[in-house]
Amino acid sequence: MNISPLQIERLKYAPKLPGMLRNGISEISVKEGEATTSAADQEKIQELFPNTYGKKEITFEKGANTSAAKKQVVGVILSGGQAPGGHNVVCGLYDALKATDSENVLLGFKGGPSGLLEDNYIEFTDDFIDQYRNTGGFDIIGSGRTKLETEEQFAIASEVCKKHGVTAIVIIGGDDSNTNAGVLAEYMAAHNTGVQVIGCPKTIDGDLKNEDIECSFGFDTATKTYSELIGNIQRDANSAKKYWHFIKVMGRSASHVALECALETQPSICLISEEVAAKKMSLSQIANYIADSVTARAKNGNNFGVVVIPEGVVEFVPEFSALIAEINELLAGSKADEFNALESWADKYAFIEKGLTAESMAVFATLPQAVQQQLFLERDPHGNVQVSLIESEKLFASLVADVLKERKAAGEYNGKFATLTHFFGYEGRCAFPSNFDADYCYSLGYNAFMLIQYGYNGYLSKISNLSAPADEWVAGGMPITKMMNMERRHGEDKPVIKKALVELDGAPFKYFEAHRAEWAVETCFTYPGAIQYYGPTEVCDLTTRTLALEKGLMK
Repeated sequence: MNISPLQIERLKYAPKLPGMLRNGISEISVKEGEATTSAADQEKIQELFPNTYGKKEITFEKGANTSAAKKQVVGVILSGGQAPGGHNVVCGLYDALKATDSENVLLGFKGGPSGLLEDNYIEFTDDFIDQYRNTGGFDIIGSGRTKLETEEQFAIASEVCKKHGVTAIVIIGGDDSNTNAGVLAEYMAAHNTGVQVIGCPKTIDGDLKNEDIECSFGFDTATKTYSELIGNIQRDANSAKKYWHFIKVMGRSASHVALECALETQPSICLISEEVAAKKMSLSQIANYIADSVTARAKNGNNFGVVVIPEGVVEFVPEFSALIAEINELLAGSKADEFNALESWADKYAFIEKGLTAESMAVFATLPQAVQQQLFLERDPHGNVQVSLIESEKLFASLVADVLKERKAAGEYNGKFATLTHFFGYEGRCAFPSNFDADYCYSLGYNAFMLIQYGYNGYLSKISNLSAPADEWVAGGMPITKMMNMERRHGEDKPVIKKALVELDGAPFKYFEAHRAEWAVETCFTYPGAIQYYGPTEVCDLTTRTLALEKGLMK
């Protein structure tokens, strides 16, 4: 295996643990807190999770370890999209497991949850796992998006666990993956399998977050990576002084990534999907909002700027959301085959025009042809438009250009408007984790094994007080059911972990709101640069602006 000089050095990095986890396995005790209830729909969630609902939150502290000694065979699964730090969760889990008893075993199920169903795994050894410490990616065992949600799947998983003597499964994933972990935990408890299920909070989107989970792992590294790239582009824009850059960043359901990048780099414009929805902004209003900045900057002789766009923003525009819903209906069932059989775009356009309402057709007609066609690309498994395939960065660049043409004709604008577009997604998902994520993830994995050792099932590994130095972090666990509510999914009511959206009355958005008018007109770009792994603590262990603002550490 060829490795770079940076990886050689990163392999030597010793992640920092919370103080109470540094005492040694024999000196970690558990303190139980209050019983919990679900985030909403308490009666329904309790009915669905009779064996795992209402459990107590717990905190680990210094004291005699009172857990029952037994050999542990633990399985670990990486689920969903990659996020920096996943390898360190596995390493922390492995180290705690081996520190407790060298005979303990860690099995890595390959390719996500399907590895458990297909009995496809690897047994970790010191030599193997040492190659992946403090590195990015999920390539240690791979990931996948298979959902564990049916009785048949649970039965297969139970049999695989029984075959190998597995005592616990750790699922490292986002809100959907940890919802599945909660359902699997309930099944294991209801059928007296003796298998515990523990979750770890992962997602660069930052939407697995609540009063207990201060942030999901990977968010820090990904936003620092994107912010470095945005800062580089801003420096280029300020040098060339002739381009407006439209930059789309990850964030299908929430705008945490876009907001954090804006706080880091101070772009001319940053759209926040949740605000677009709250204000019921139309495509025209958004285009005019961006054009106002272009116009104001042109008056100052600045025909350049940067616009940051969250990936899923178009879904939050009411008229566009209605259009998508109508397209989903238009192509339902055999109609999709009829549409796909049409050879020319002109024929397809006529089909669309006939099937949409006048209101939605009016919206559709304003879109660039490339975006119109993207709305009819391959559907997702449920037959719906794949919004992530819509190049919204090009859409808004085009719509703003149209507005500026009208303003120029009316004598309201006399600048130059040339655009470049970008999408930052995969660039951030597998970066070398920042020191924060390396530490946080290692702690999550180490802590997950302590939950297993103490016999907990259906819990999420929880590390809090994250804005403080790692020595002051607090380790513990919370029942997964505490985060659940009922939502309508694919025509059925399902228990799910509630996604955390950007709070428009929260400190991070309020700070952004207070400064964006200046950023829209003046060149206020900041250039955060690359992630720093070595150097002063105040640089290397710097937390996100979002967390700093939420904890009152930044004004």
